[in-house]
Amino acid sequence: MSETQESMIVEHVLDAISDQRLRAGTKLGEQALSDLFSCNRAHVRRALATLSAYQVVDLIPNRGAFVSTPSEDEARDIFQARRAIESTIIRNVVRRANDADLAALRSHLTHEDEVRRENDRPKAIRASRAFHMLLARIGRNTVLEKYLSELTMRTSLIIGLYGTNKASLCADDEHRHIVDSIASRDEARAQELVDHHLRHIENEIEFGSQSPRIGPLSFILQPSEG
Repeated sequence: MSETQESMIVEHVLDAISDQRLRAGTKLGEQALSDLFSCNRAHVRRALATLSAYQVVDLIPNRGAFVSTPSEDEARDIFQARRAIESTIIRNVVRRANDADLAALRSHLTHEDEVRRENDRPKAIRASRAFHMLLARIGRNTVLEKYLSELTMRTSLIIGLYGTNKASLCADDEHRHIVDSIASRDEARAQELVDHHLRHIENEIEFGSQSPRIGPLSFILQPSEG
């Protein structure tokens, strides 16, 4: 993103949502954002409109902007959409991945191992999302990549709203098995593994087990590194 005032706001909010520092239901007040980013409210409104288009912010008349709070039905629809889209993405990956792509996937698995040892859940969420987006880039379909970017962001919201600390985003070996199936050019196996992987994530979410967790707006000024 270019470093315009609007894009800075969008980037910081998306980063904070992605690693669960900014929780579902948090109000994004125009004046508060204007003060935090030292810009005028016109810039804030344009940034909020962009975030609304990504479907991670709800603009409610006479109330303002809030980080979206997806219902259980919406959450399950999002996972269903991810399974459909990622089935096509992984098929493309198996057919199109070259040696450099496989090296990038192996390198990312090493990064995930390092993150796991740090026991940093927000960083693990970010690394998991990055793995799926790397697959989308390797699949070389920019339309599917765009849709998956939105869906993975919304998945982060769902996990932040309903997920428990004990629930893992990904079993330690699931990403590795997916990469192995790509390397062996086993399209059917790769699709089966991705479907199982996404169902595993969904099944570990405890819908209705707790109230939404709200985080302070100021956290958007402190995007995590990595």
